[in-house]
Amino acid sequence: MTIDERMNLIEDVGEEITKKDELKKLLESGEELIAYDGFEPSGQIHIAQGILRAINVNKMTKSGIKFKMWVADWHAYANNKMGGDLEKIKIVGKYFIEVWKACGMNMDMVEFHWASDMAKNPDYWKLVLQVGKSNALKRFVRTAEMMGRNESLDNLTGAHIIYSCMQVADIFMLGAKVTQLGMDQRKVNMLAREVGPQLGFWKPVVISHHMLMGLTPPAKTDADLNNGDKISRVIALKMSKSNPNSAIFMTDSTEDIKRKIGKAWAPEGVVKENPVLEYCKYILFESFDEIIIKRPEQFGGDKSYKTYEELEKDYATKALHPLDLKNTVIKRLDELLMPVRRHFAENVEAAALLKQVQSFQVTR
Repeated sequence: MTIDERMNLIEDVGEEITKKDELKKLLESGEELIAYDGFEPSGQIHIAQGILRAINVNKMTKSGIKFKMWVADWHAYANNKMGGDLEKIKIVGKYFIEVWKACGMNMDMVEFHWASDMAKNPDYWKLVLQVGKSNALKRFVRTAEMMGRNESLDNLTGAHIIYSCMQVADIFMLGAKVTQLGMDQRKVNMLAREVGPQLGFWKPVVISHHMLMGLTPPAKTDADLNNGDKISRVIALKMSKSNPNSAIFMTDSTEDIKRKIGKAWAPEGVVKENPVLEYCKYILFESFDEIIIKRPEQFGGDKSYKTYEELEKDYATKALHPLDLKNTVIKRLDELLMPVRRHFAENVEAAALLKQVQSFQVTR
């Protein structure tokens, strides 16, 4: 595979890449490259963390980059996920890994590492403190969005500040020249680029992937009213585990999918901030070569789409009705989730994990 072909694969993943010229130099260097993503085990895994994450990881590994998935159990503990119960958090982490195995993530170039293992290393905590000493408090407060928190000191604890220092330290302890997380993590990754050279490390290339919207109607936010930054808007729109109707979960039943997509926000002719179209663009057209809309003859008959752009054009001109689109999205999503449901039904260990996770209360 040529450098350009590898770049194209990575650019498919990155809604934003900081910086492309640095990435190209890394690929040209011939060194073994490591990308990292950290995830908080925090309840049932939704489709953006499941199938969309597998799609993006597979593109990164196909480009020749080794991937280290960071099970951020201590970070979830600092962020009070699962009621601050570390044992529950670890169970959820194991469940996440089972989902990725079942939904097609290529495990040949993927490693899973646990923060609780790294926490036994005194060099890690030395680096965490070095990161913490590198900037004034307000610089770390600005990264709070990546924990699902706003920047008000009234809403942050000391643990949240330690979390930011840990996340920066994680990158260098894992030897990751590339960070590949969502747009909501952009601020802390940019902090890592700033801090790295100060501490004798490198500037990691930051590849930020698209954040899939929630299915509920988009609300007005401070970012809209005050012309705020793009990241604030992205975070406001993304799906939430605390609102089950805003997301398709990886073990949802056929009936769950029908209900959630049936009620999803998808006004006729409206393309902007339309979550059903987002599912088509980022999941279905990545998973299927063709999307066929089934319709009665009086409504135009069946129509085949080879690209998302063709489908979006018809939707924008109202040549494609939301109900017809939703019916197809339901069918295709159900096909994608079927292997995952089967795995958790037939694998005894996976089934036990899912039962435990479903019994846990999700906390913010």
